[in-house]
Amino acid sequence: MTIIRTKVHFVENNMTSEVEEKLDAPENSVNFRFLAEPTDVNFGGKVHGGMVMKWIDQASYACAAQWSKRYCVTVSANGIRFIRPILVGQLITVTARIVHTGKTSMHIYVVVRAADPKETKAVVTNRCFITFMAIDESGYSVKVPTYVPVTEEDDLLEQAAVQAKDFAKKLDLNFEQALGWK
Repeated sequence: MTIIRTKVHFVENNMTSEVEEKLDAPENSVNFRFLAEPTDVNFGGKVHGGMVMKWIDQASYACAAQWSKRYCVTVSANGIRFIRPILVGQLITVTARIVHTGKTSMHIYVVVRAADPKETKAVVTNRCFITFMAIDESGYSVKVPTYVPVTEEDDLLEQAAVQAKDFAKKLDLNFEQALGWK
């Protein structure tokens, strides 16, 4: 079976986004590319962590909506790692990819990379898992297409996503039991 892919580029709010689509199946990944701007910095002169989290959420939403063909809401963000600082002017790539699906949820692995725009070598600055749920017009959850891993890396990422999901459930139970939080 031949899979035809197209790339769509668009600019919105100074962010150039690249979406690669399979024409015969839902695509499981999205790449956002843009330059880190002076308005993104914190008092230390580096890109603010909250801005990075916004980028992660935006790319993940695009990935989830593309996969489910529905409006989606963020359920959780797990294990957000801040590995290296991002500098103003660096070329940022936020890659979000579906690595596991439940009945109505999509578990997305996100990697943020930064590079000098004049160079080809990028470094990983952040990574995490983020979970979205597809909903209908009334706000009720709806079924999403099932994700099937293809490569060994896909299998490993799906296993990690399932472990992160299980850990989040245990953490919620601990909060409820120990602190009475629901």
